Amino acid sequence: MKNRIRNLKEKASGRIFAGYMALREQKGEGFVDTAIKILMAVVIGALVLAGLYALFDETVLPTLIRRVQEMFSYSG
Repeated sequence: MKNRIRNLKEKASGRIFAGYMALREQKGEGFVDTAIKILMAVVIGALVLAGLYALFDETVLPTLIRRVQEMFSYSG
């Protein structure tokens, strides 16, 4: 029983010390790093969307419209 109590005390003090050290830690990811990552994701996403819009607007849609009009053209 004494060993069990001693083991529980050691585990508890170890966890308390680990929590203390985690709260005391000074390194980590700052707000500037996170803001730069978010900004990069937004810019890259906007570029991809602009490229897709240009592709669909100039290449895909005119061809699709022409094909649909040819499909429903009953004159010949």
